[in-house]
Amino acid sequence: MSHLRKKAADADGELYFKSKFIADDVDLSAKEIGALMVQLEGAVPDLTIERWSYTSATTWRVEPR
Repeated sequence: MSHLRKKAADADGELYFKSKFIADDVDLSAKEIGALMVQLEGAVPDLTIERWSYTSATTWRVEPR
């Protein structure tokens, strides 16, 4: 969670990323990241997390509230 908060803060607003790219940063598989992101959607009070698109891999949008 702290990784997403830091990335969103560094992006100065909205952060878009593909599961496969963040997986390398946190030593998990893209599939594991996707499963975690689904669980986090709507469950984190200070971040808006939503599935944004799918083109060869899921793109997620994260934004501080």
